[in-house]
Amino acid sequence: MSQRKSSKSSKSKSSNLLRSIGAIIGAILVLIAGLLTQGGGNTPSATNNSVTNTRRPTVVNNSSTQVASVSGSVREISVGQGFGYRRDFWQVYFTAPTGSSRSRDYNGGINENLATAIGEVRSTLDIAAFEFNSPFITQAVLDAEARGVRVRMVTDTQSGLNDEDTTISQLIAAGIPVVDDVRTALMHDKFMIMDSQVVWTGSWNYTINDTYRNNNSAIVLRSQQAVQLYQAEFDEMFTSRSFGPRSPANNVGTFTQDGVVISIYFAPENDVDTVVAQTVATAQRSIRFLAFSFTLDNVAAAMQERFGEGVIIQGIFETSGSEQPASELRPLLCAGMDMRQDGNPYFLHHKVIIIDNNTVLVGSFNFSASATDSNDENLIIIQDADIAALYIQEFERRWAEAVLPANIQCG
Repeated sequence: MSQRKSSKSSKSKSSNLLRSIGAIIGAILVLIAGLLTQGGGNTPSATNNSVTNTRRPTVVNNSSTQVASVSGSVREISVGQGFGYRRDFWQVYFTAPTGSSRSRDYNGGINENLATAIGEVRSTLDIAAFEFNSPFITQAVLDAEARGVRVRMVTDTQSGLNDEDTTISQLIAAGIPVVDDVRTALMHDKFMIMDSQVVWTGSWNYTINDTYRNNNSAIVLRSQQAVQLYQAEFDEMFTSRSFGPRSPANNVGTFTQDGVVISIYFAPENDVDTVVAQTVATAQRSIRFLAFSFTLDNVAAAMQERFGEGVIIQGIFETSGSEQPASELRPLLCAGMDMRQDGNPYFLHHKVIIIDNNTVLVGSFNFSASATDSNDENLIIIQDADIAALYIQEFERRWAEAVLPANIQCG
């Protein structure tokens, strides 16, 4: 969050002082102009041998600010610490971490909005949760079970059921059935199905960290087609105990909801990395992405091909892991694309690609080999300019605090 600096103004006591100050300012402005002309700005190019500027960058693609506006039909949802929006059949939420490590500052987040929604459930609540420890959400689920809602859960063994901070044990003690995947790969989904009417999903785990420390989003769809696909995926895991590559490759679908085209995919049973690469390859004007993990060569190759055709590409990588050999940060940066590392002292946990200010890829699916080959994941591709504008606004918030990579060697 930005801080405003206050200053005091003083009046000069003589015209000579004013002239001196004016001369100094003029000289400084000339010097700055000369440096900018020589340096050519902060945009890295393929000919740079290294990138050493770690100052907060400016937005190179000025059109991003111009297009990041939504129609008048989009309404804000009140979130104490975060952002929320709704229109027609969908809602979108973003976390707003402050960087604080003090638990007393952890209130008013989107976990409270989800808890309110759970409080309105009357019949069924199915939960797929990689991690689960938010007290607000836990209590809302317990209250739902107590008032007669049929609650079921699927979770990851290590990070969900056996995590030292988990509150899943409270659900089990209340009689809620919980199925874990019992394998080393991850049940990485984060979605809830409420009353067979609404699906919540996204990158956001139902935890304190992901709500108050990490950058995340959640998207909510009131859509029967979406519910049917997510319900079939949940039932495969909960009822059939089918996880990872053993899951049947049948829960995919593209449909139109209130004029909005939506595609839903689940990994690893479906070829999701290819879908992402093919969707990226359709870009005509711009690609922006926010990536917790990005190691998929085919997706990076699609971006490089579009960049060669004049498409503007900007990306923000979670800093940890972004300089590893498998990361796509170096290839994209050294090809001349505008890449940054995030400025959150905790984690940028997004898995988002925004194409041509109209199409958004979002879900639990990291752009990685493990997401493609072994983890249980989900991905939504939604074509809606209003949703895209909201994710562009989130991109710009993250861009404002991101920095140029300081340790990448090119050439």
